[in-house]
Amino acid sequence: MTMPILYGIPNCDSVKRARAWLDDRGIEHRFHDFKKNGVPIERMEVWFKHLGWEALLNRQGTTWRKLDDAIKAGVTDAPSAREAMAWHSSLIRRPVVEWPDGTVTVGFTTETFKQHPVD
Repeated sequence: MTMPILYGIPNCDSVKRARAWLDDRGIEHRFHDFKKNGVPIERMEVWFKHLGWEALLNRQGTTWRKLDDAIKAGVTDAPSAREAMAWHSSLIRRPVVEWPDGTVTVGFTTETFKQHPVD
């Protein structure tokens, strides 16, 4: 991988800020739109390995709050979280970024992005 891959939803404020930060610095990146391109289940395994499923599951968002209580109660481990996130991409905290050095981050802060120089 020679450039960061940013995963998310284009109208998400955090994704917008992350993309603008990269663009403002002339950092070429690829954007994977969950709504248009789906959730890459095979990449989710890598994200879980780096971050843990708990860090990726957005329990503060509207999508989580609107889920049936039985579904929420059933999300107790990586397989159940993966299934919920595959069905509801908005349950994935955003943006998820795969950096050229192999690290993976979730969310956007300038401090985190500054720690990942891109050639």
